[in-house]
Amino acid sequence: MLSSSVLSLKISIPNQNPPTIPESNSSPSSPPTPSSLPTSNQSETSLSDPENQIRKSRASPRLYQWSRARAIRSGRRLDRPAQRVDTGSPVQMAAGLLSTSPPEGVEVEDEIAVGGKCIYMVSDGTGWTAEHSVNAALGQFEHCLVDRACAVNTHLFSGVDNHERLMEVIKQAAKEGALLVYTLADPYMAESARQACRHWGVPSTDILGPITEAIASHLGVSPSGLPRGAPGRSYGLTDEYFKRIDAIEFTIKQDDGALPQNLHKADIVLAGVSRTGKTPLSIYLAQKGYKVANVPIVMGVELPKTLFEVDPEKVFGMTINPVVLQTIRRARAKALGFKKEARSNYSEMDHVREELEFAGKIFAQNPVWPVIEVTGKAIEEIAAVVLRLYHDRKQRCSMPRISKRY
Repeated sequence: MLSSSVLSLKISIPNQNPPTIPESNSSPSSPPTPSSLPTSNQSETSLSDPENQIRKSRASPRLYQWSRARAIRSGRRLDRPAQRVDTGSPVQMAAGLLSTSPPEGVEVEDEIAVGGKCIYMVSDGTGWTAEHSVNAALGQFEHCLVDRACAVNTHLFSGVDNHERLMEVIKQAAKEGALLVYTLADPYMAESARQACRHWGVPSTDILGPITEAIASHLGVSPSGLPRGAPGRSYGLTDEYFKRIDAIEFTIKQDDGALPQNLHKADIVLAGVSRTGKTPLSIYLAQKGYKVANVPIVMGVELPKTLFEVDPEKVFGMTINPVVLQTIRRARAKALGFKKEARSNYSEMDHVREELEFAGKIFAQNPVWPVIEVTGKAIEEIAAVVLRLYHDRKQRCSMPRISKRY
């Protein structure tokens, strides 16, 4: 009886129609026909769509999952219901999905709900260096971060100054499949992080180590290996620190044209119409130690005489696209609770254009003032332009300029 069952099993297998797996050298633009794939998995893999197949063969499986998560958030209906991933499916092997399939018992939608990959930033100090380095690097991926196609979650762990806590963070990174970026001044801690990441398979990057080693080699002096604020490190309050405090206090008092008699005390003077970003730019520059005053340009309001009496090389004009300015002003008026008739003059296009033209005439009458176009620029980008021009003038660094608008 047993032998006949085995025989019937052996005979029944060849009669099935196994799925045809595309050849590795086949063109991605020629997908397998629907008849060559199992009916139950046909909608799941969506290999019948050539464009979809090309995207899957070139992009990583994680990106495909995140694109499906974006579709879920937008309310678009997916081709298949929520199902567990069959890690042994030859169709998924052909689509390149097997290498990163979730473990047994974990649904794809469960993983999507978590939302993006993680980046752990570990520092034995404030973590400022690691945080800003990661943010600068993430700026190179705005093409996929803006629409959340490849979402990223960053987590900062500052003040990690003992081995036990460092190991806890690395273990958690291993569980979540996170990238570990660390700035550890202590060579022992940095080496422990390197070995632990290698042991648990955590991808890692040491930001501070290579730079420190290069400077030590260049100077011929060994680094202290002590983080900021360490007990064995003397880190007093310097003149540069008090300079920043004075600059912040001065800038706050001079905001929005206040105390025009003190404009001659400012290092930088910003002039522009309302909502061109004068105040946030002033605060940002003040945190770098520059005393900044900003003067609003308003039609019908006379500008302070001291604006034209101060050194013109420290005055900077700011302008913006009228359409963008109108959008910003409308949002501002709505946030302040202005009624429609009350905010018409402030946010209507005719008034916006007139104010920008009025400001442009003032800038033309003062050709020494650089005029900075702030449309679509971050505060850091505008500040970089201002400081470059400011220091070029102080150091009399002559550089050819194509235009007076930056």
